[in-house]
Amino acid sequence: MNATSLSHSTESAKFPTLRPLAIANWLFCVAILVLIMVAVGGITRLTESGLSITEWKPVTGALPPLNEADWQSEFDLYKATGEYQNVTGPAGMDLAAFKFIYFWEWFHRLLGRLIGLAFALPLAWFWIKQAIPAGYKPRLLALLALGGLQGAFGWFMVRSGLSTEMTDVSHFWLSIHLLTAFFTFGGLIWTALDLRQWAKGNTRPATLTPLAWIAGVILFVQLLFGAWVAGLNAGLVSDTWPLMQGRIVPEANWTNGIIWASLYDPFWIHFVHRWWAWVAVVALTVMARKVRSIVRRASIAIHSAFGTQILLGIATVMTGVELWIAVAHQVVGALLVGAFAWGAHVLGRRV
Repeated sequence: MNATSLSHSTESAKFPTLRPLAIANWLFCVAILVLIMVAVGGITRLTESGLSITEWKPVTGALPPLNEADWQSEFDLYKATGEYQNVTGPAGMDLAAFKFIYFWEWFHRLLGRLIGLAFALPLAWFWIKQAIPAGYKPRLLALLALGGLQGAFGWFMVRSGLSTEMTDVSHFWLSIHLLTAFFTFGGLIWTALDLRQWAKGNTRPATLTPLAWIAGVILFVQLLFGAWVAGLNAGLVSDTWPLMQGRIVPEANWTNGIIWASLYDPFWIHFVHRWWAWVAVVALTVMARKVRSIVRRASIAIHSAFGTQILLGIATVMTGVELWIAVAHQVVGALLVGAFAWGAHVLGRRV
C-alpha cells in the first residue's frame, strides 16, 4: 500500500462520516444550476432586460411587484434611466413590454438566490456531519464566496448603466460578472473531480500543468473578448463570415491607438474575438491530444465543445445575433470551460 492510499485509509477510519462522493455529486448539481444561470443571463442580456430593476434588494427583492401600483412604481424608476429615455422609450415601450423585460431580470436574480441556498445549506449540513475531507473546507468556502461576489458584481454591472448618460451597462463589468460565473463553474467541476479521486484513494489534489496554464490563458482571452462583444453589442457590426465589411480586417477607430481600440472599438473587438478563436482551437487541440491517452472521454468533450462553439459563433454572426443561437453560444462557452477543467484535471492528477 502506497503512502497516499495509507493516508486515505487512515483518514477514512478516523472519520467514518466522510462523504466525498456525495459532496462531489452535490457540486455537480450546483454546476448544472450555474449553467442554467448562464443561459438565463444570456437571455437577460439579449432582451435588454438588465436595467429593468434599478434597485438591489437581496431579501425583499425576491418578490416581484404584486399589484398594478407596484408595477407602475417600478416602471417609473426604469423611466429615469438613459436606456428608457434614449432607446426603449422612444421605441414606444409600454407597461406590458416593461413587464416582459422585468421578468427576465427578476428571474435571473431569483435563480442567483436559489443557487446560493443550494450551495450554502448542503455545505452547512456536510460541515455539521463532519463529512468534508481534510483540506476541502477552505475551498468550499471560497466557492461560496465566489457566489456572493457574483451577486455583487451583477449589481455593480447594473449600476454602471443606470445614469441618464448611459444606455447600457459597462462591458467591463459585464465581463467580470460573466467570467466570474465561468470561473465558478470550472471551480465546482474541478473540486468535484478532486473529491471523486479522493474517494478512489487518491487524496492528492490535481494541479495545473504548464500546458493547461497556457491553454487556460488563451481560452480566458477568448472568453474575455466574447464578453466584451456581448457588452458592446459588437456581434451586430457584421452579419457576414469570414469577411467583415467585405474585408478580413475591418475599419476600426485607431485615433487613440490599438490599446484603446482593443478595449472600446466594437469592430476591432469583434475581429479579435473572431480570429483569436482559432488560436484557442490550436491550444485546446494540443491539450486534448495529451488528455486522450489518459481519459478519452475528456478529450472528446473538449473537441466537441470548441467545435460546437465555433459553429454557433459563426451562426450567431450570420443570423444577426438571433436570440436562441446567441444564448446557445454563451451556454456552450460555459460547457467549454467545464470540458477544459476536466481535461486540465486529468493532466494534473498526482498519484
